[in-house]
Amino acid sequence: MAGERRRAAAPAAAPAAPRLDTPIGFLKGVGPRRADAFARLGIATARDLLHHLPLRYLDASTVTPIALAEVGCEVACVGTVVSKGVVPTRKGLRIFHAVIRDASGLLECVWPGQAFLDRTIVVGQTLLVSGPVRFFHGRQLTPKETIVVADGEGDAGAMVHGAVLPVYPATEGLSHKLIRVLIEQHLDGLLEAVEEPLPRALRERRGLLPLPEALRAIHRPASLKEAEEGRRRLAYDELLDLQLMLARARLLATAGRPQGRALQRTGELLEPFRAALPWALTGDQEQAITEITADMTSPRRMHRLLMGDVGTGKTAVAAHAMLLALENGLQAALLAPTELLAEQHARTLTALLAPLALQPLLLLGRQTPKEKAEIRRRIATGAARLVVGTHALLTESTTFQTLGLAVIDEQHRFGVEQRAALVAKGTAPDVLLLSATPIPRSLALTTFGDLDMSIIRERPPGRGVIRTAVRTESQREGVYEFVERECLTGRQAYVVLPLIDESEKADLRAAVTMAEALRARFPSFEVGLVHGRLSTDERDTVMRKFRDGTVHVLVATTVIEVGIDVPNATVMLIEHPERFGLAQLHQLRGRVGRGAEDSYCILLAEGRPPRRLQALAKTSDGFEIAELDLRERGMGELIGVRQSGGVVLRQARLPDDEALAADARRDARAILERDPVLRRPELQPLRERALRRFPRADELFRTG
Repeated sequence: MAGERRRAAAPAAAPAAPRLDTPIGFLKGVGPRRADAFARLGIATARDLLHHLPLRYLDASTVTPIALAEVGCEVACVGTVVSKGVVPTRKGLRIFHAVIRDASGLLECVWPGQAFLDRTIVVGQTLLVSGPVRFFHGRQLTPKETIVVADGEGDAGAMVHGAVLPVYPATEGLSHKLIRVLIEQHLDGLLEAVEEPLPRALRERRGLLPLPEALRAIHRPASLKEAEEGRRRLAYDELLDLQLMLARARLLATAGRPQGRALQRTGELLEPFRAALPWALTGDQEQAITEITADMTSPRRMHRLLMGDVGTGKTAVAAHAMLLALENGLQAALLAPTELLAEQHARTLTALLAPLALQPLLLLGRQTPKEKAEIRRRIATGAARLVVGTHALLTESTTFQTLGLAVIDEQHRFGVEQRAALVAKGTAPDVLLLSATPIPRSLALTTFGDLDMSIIRERPPGRGVIRTAVRTESQREGVYEFVERECLTGRQAYVVLPLIDESEKADLRAAVTMAEALRARFPSFEVGLVHGRLSTDERDTVMRKFRDGTVHVLVATTVIEVGIDVPNATVMLIEHPERFGLAQLHQLRGRVGRGAEDSYCILLAEGRPPRRLQALAKTSDGFEIAELDLRERGMGELIGVRQSGGVVLRQARLPDDEALAADARRDARAILERDPVLRRPELQPLRERALRRFPRADELFRTG
């Protein structure tokens, strides 16, 4: 008993700091109920809480003393609530009023129609309010944002003035204030458990804060500059983990396979091809050809993405690569996502290669079994040196004798397995992927980090100018008259809409209804209609009629975004352009301007056109537009979780962090060159963190 009393009387040991894998419900101040609320935010452990980062910060340097809040200005003020109440107006509107006070004076704040705030804002709380100040029986501030900084007066001012206040993502039952209190309460203990995963030399070379310091700077910054330094470190970590996965996938793609062939330039085909070209190649085309040739003449297999805006001449560059393969006795194949596009490539290549007496062989699903059997026989025996086709190229019955180059157009339209199926038709063939969708370099680094990239921006000479104009509903009849004039001169027009049928939920003109209206408006013209509910054969039939000039006005949804060349089409009319992203609008605009005549893109907006449409009208550079789209909609909206490898980057800000992404790419490749599976002890923390972020990538690092 005495021993028990002695043990009971002994001072209690200080509670151990929580481990990073401690369930969130076991942290002091949380408990089961709040743990359920944290789960809605994706927070399950103490580590998750530590990495629950602020949405934004409130900088004390921007807080205006109440006495200096002038009428007509927008200000942010901090004060303690000294009185409050709900005041009804004669029209029945209930207005919540509160008077706040700081050391310099008093200020009345009003929230029209928000009487419910009377239940949440109480006397004694300290509020941060921001909004315009007006004069109504004295100064009044109408807050656009209201944040409860503290529940009691105490040292509330010290919590704001002289500091930077983080504002966290919140949910029902967990206010940002409560989250801030809990993080502040546990921050020091959690930081003690944080392990630095980056090698010191790498961190210092990139000028990055140690991880514990970075997390402290994010949650408890002394200045916005310090918070940004912390964010930069975490952004680099995200980018490095992603690049490690991409670089490792690239290594495994060639593991156990023969090295690529080091081809030789004989000039047998390339020299007469270049001499017969009816135009001079642009500087960008020449640079892309130089990069592709260097890949194909080295022992390393080429795995390159060629990006170029619509009409920049990617096919001519691809033809150069194909001829290099043919000069070395190999076959080349071009895979296209649709039969119309495959037919277009075949026609283009036939024209380009006519001086060489070379004609590509076309393999399509709609050909008769007898036709396909004969074409496949010629491919298998090597009699067909250059092949263009659709998914028919991927079937088991299609075999190549010596496939040396696989060109895949609109590569994003094919799955990984489909691209691999074509590559598997040869023995370590070079691979060239084509994309007419401009992607900002910063985004390309994070989504195609396993590929080498060539970019074409310049348009070849001889193409007409595309003029873009923004119009409103009141100008519709004038737009129709313009379309009519163009068609009367023998030109053709597209009319694109976001919907197929009319919708009760969205008051938008639909393609079916528009086609009927335009047939009545233009009785002397043939009006066609294509949309996603038509079968492939039905769509192709209408598109061929448009290509051949028997359809004058084509009404369509975005199924024509990646389409065929119709040089005679000079008008692109887009209804409800505010419903499309900028990059998508640019892709649609690229359907015209394919010939020598000037073309026109008309954006017919509902209501007041947003400023971003004017920005689109001012530039024709697809990469510049893609940058604008990235800034406007963010990476997650543009590429989706699936395309980003399962994780949307949270701290990296593209395109602003492009240099950081490039550094991470170089560092990831250098790390894996020395240690392909991150087996060294000093790299184990890096491997563990990357696999926590990308758990499905575990198989990438199992063997090396």
